[in-house]
Amino acid sequence: MQATFTAVIKHDGDWWYGWIEEVPGVNCQESTRDALIDTLKVTLAEAIEFNRDEARSAAGKGYEELPIAV
Repeated sequence: MQATFTAVIKHDGDWWYGWIEEVPGVNCQESTRDALIDTLKVTLAEAIEFNRDEARSAAGKGYEELPIAV
């Protein structure tokens, strides 16, 4: 399953800045637009995996996973 997220990007001086709207804390800075997009993808994937691991750990044993669409 592949999800789609929204990147907000901005060029300011020598730098490109980017944020993922739907996931607080996922933001990056790079010297090119392409590098920024690549870094946002990697950072987003890492954040999702971290949050997944944290949720499963907090739930302990006997949890259930359900897909939820909004």
